[in-house]
Formats: sequence, structure tokens, C-alpha cells
Amino acid sequence: MGSIVMTGGGTGGHLAIVRAVKEALDESPVYIGSTGGQDRQWFGEDAGFVARYFLETRGVVNQGLAGKVRSLGLLGKAVLRARRLLREHQATVVFSVGGYSAAPAAVAAILSGIPLVIHEQNAVSGSLNRLLRPFAKAFLSSYDENSPVKAYPVKSIFFEKARVRHAPRTILFLGGSQGAVAINNLALELAPALKARNISILHQAGERNIDAVRRAYEAMGIEAEVFGFSDRIPELMERADFAVARAGASTLWELAANGLPTLFVPYPYAAGDHQYHNALFLAARNLAWVLREEELEGGKVLDLMKQDLSIPSRGLIDFTPRSGAEEIAKLLKTLAV
Repeated sequence: MGSIVMTGGGTGGHLAIVRAVKEALDESPVYIGSTGGQDRQWFGEDAGFVARYFLETRGVVNQGLAGKVRSLGLLGKAVLRARRLLREHQATVVFSVGGYSAAPAAVAAILSGIPLVIHEQNAVSGSLNRLLRPFAKAFLSSYDENSPVKAYPVKSIFFEKARVRHAPRTILFLGGSQGAVAINNLALELAPALKARNISILHQAGERNIDAVRRAYEAMGIEAEVFGFSDRIPELMERADFAVARAGASTLWELAANGLPTLFVPYPYAAGDHQYHNALFLAARNLAWVLREEELEGGKVLDLMKQDLSIPSRGLIDFTPRSGAEEIAKLLKTLAV
């Protein structure tokens, strides 16, 4: 019997898609990722895959000539290994979420005549996905009206914990596990005003910044729940009534699924400025707000929190379908026949 193969990653945003779709399948797929990035951290011990492989690859973009040559050499070796793995597991379809981790198995699928399904998580396509799109059996994007599946694959727990927000009692600052200096600074700037309004603070400051941020809160005599990496994000979102976050696609759609009104502060150096365009997709529908880092002011954020949060909260819940992972899983099963 053949196998569904899932590939791609490097970052949590890509890997969250793999995990959500994997959990919607009624069979255990094969995972092919990279030794770089977060692939092994996420799936190295995940028994939900029938097999897991991590090939030596690295990005080609934003490197000098020597770096590009080395990266392409590693890619060539990894493609050959991936072709052997696809044959070994009798792969019937390959599902790619992009990122340099996806290149070997995605290219191997094309060379082997195996159907390739690409999921583009962002409003601006990544370089690998743009390159391989003409060869894909299906190209999926929540931002593309022509996509056969438009619902974003979000784990069901974010929908299960959704609720309509009203007055802000708790604010969640989400800078990602690595933290975001601009969001950290904004949180500390706002802290006295939030305390005066009896608003509790949940703050993902980043692993490297936890101690410094905690000390800053303590110096102001303000209680705040400060953390770095966390596997309790669904529970933290459930507790919050308002969020300030980066606009990586998976985080954006998890917040939307949860019905949590959010001010997005895009990472300014994201490829193609994709985080800004991700956030703009919701902001243009009056379901969220977006400010560039240089536009951040505490007063602006406090003004946003004075609004009737139930309007964007209900809007997010109504706008965000919960069937994304299931629809993609169904498509993969259909192509795997």
C-alpha cells in the first residue's frame, strides 16, 4: 500500500500546517524535512508519522555565490535521497508546505511523476512555491480565490476554544518563540496604563529576552505572565480578549479561528513583506488592525482596545472556516488513489 508524504518546514508556520493536516488524515504519513530549522524539534519524536527523515539542506536565497553553490550541491544530493525514499515508501502523493526543507521531496515528486500538492501559507508566495507551482497538481492558498481549498488548516483546538470577546480584561503579546523587540517595547510602554485599567498581561517575550523583560515588569511593580516558547498557545489565546502579534500566517489564522481581536505588527524584514500582506487580508475586511513598527504608539493601541471588540471577534469566528485541514486531507486521499 502506498504512502502520503508530507514535506517542508524550517519554521513553525510551515510545520503547523503539516501537523494540522497530518492529524486530519486517517492514516500515518511519511515526513521528509531538513536537518536545519525546527523540523526535528517539531517532529523528531512524533509517532504520528510512519517514518521521519531529515535531509541536509539549507536555503539558497540571500547567499553569496559560494553559498549558493554549496546549497545547490546539498540540494542535488538530497533530491537523489528523496527519490529513493519516495520509491521505498511507494509514495502516491507529496504534500509540500514550502520552505527550503520542502525542495528535495517536492522536486523528487516532479521527477518521479508523483502528484505534488503545494500549500502556500502566505499572501505573497515563497520563492520555492513560485518556482514549482506550474508543476503542481494543486496549489492551495487561503488568499487565492481560485484555490481548490481556501480554508486555512488550523488545529481544531483553536476553534474549540473560540469565544466572543467584549471588554478587554487580558491582553496577549505574541512575539513568537524568538521574541520581537518592537512588541516587547510596546508591552512595557503600555504596562502602567494596562495596570491602571486592571488589564492582565500575558507576554511571549522570546527565550532570549525572558529575564530582561521580567525584570522590567518587576521594576515597575507590575505582575505579568512572561514566557518564551510555549505549547499552551491555545489556552493562552482563550484567556485573552485582545492580542498584539506578528503576522506569520499560522499565528494569524489561529488567532482568527479563536475569534481573538488582534493588532498585527508585521516583521519588517519578511520576504516579500508577506506578513504585512497577510495582516492586510484581515484588516481590509475590518477583522483586525495592522500597524508598521514605526507607527506603534501606546495611545493608538489603547484607543483600539476601547472599541466594541465583539464586532471583530464575531466577524473572525464567522469568517474563518474550520474545515481547512479536513479538506486538504480529503484532497490528498483523492489524489493518492
